[in-house]
Amino acid sequence: MFILASGSPRRKELLQQINARFEIRISAAEELSGDSISPAEMVEKNAAAKAQAVARLYPNHAVLGADTVVALDGHTYGKPDSREDAIRMLKEFSGRTHQVLTGIAWVYNGHLFTDVVKTDVEFAQLADTEIERYVKSGEPMDKAGAYAIQGAAAEFIVGIHGSYSNVVGLPLNATVRLARKAGVNLYGDYGEGFTP
Repeated sequence: MFILASGSPRRKELLQQINARFEIRISAAEELSGDSISPAEMVEKNAAAKAQAVARLYPNHAVLGADTVVALDGHTYGKPDSREDAIRMLKEFSGRTHQVLTGIAWVYNGHLFTDVVKTDVEFAQLADTEIERYVKSGEPMDKAGAYAIQGAAAEFIVGIHGSYSNVVGLPLNATVRLARKAGVNLYGDYGEGFTP
């Protein structure tokens, strides 16, 4: 059993999908944001900071951290802070291809292992009425880039190149491969159990 240092329901569902054994402990690490560093560097550092913060509390356990951003033209898009912000993001993605980047980090036995996965997502040309209807549903408000590929926004997607699960929030294949490199068994036990 390992610790997922994230409160994301999408990451929890993805790990449950592959029958991984884990507990959740939300990280209090402060996240980098903005365009002062590249999106890839940002998600890698944020994922590492989340995993390391939880690993300090549970040093005998393997810890997984992750961070996802949407990027277009070098600009990163996190979760929208208002309805208007969500509309703005979706209008910027309309008819274009953007990138979803996820940093993943494992901390185990005092060692840090990281990777970054990028997926290209092509959006259809969207009418203002489509965007407004979608934002009114409330679905975009807690999603990086203001959309959920696994939700109603699926109708906007012309195609993706790369990992689908990455766009949802955790690239499963890369996470499993990096776990093997770190010596983490996703389906086994680590330590004597968890204490809150």
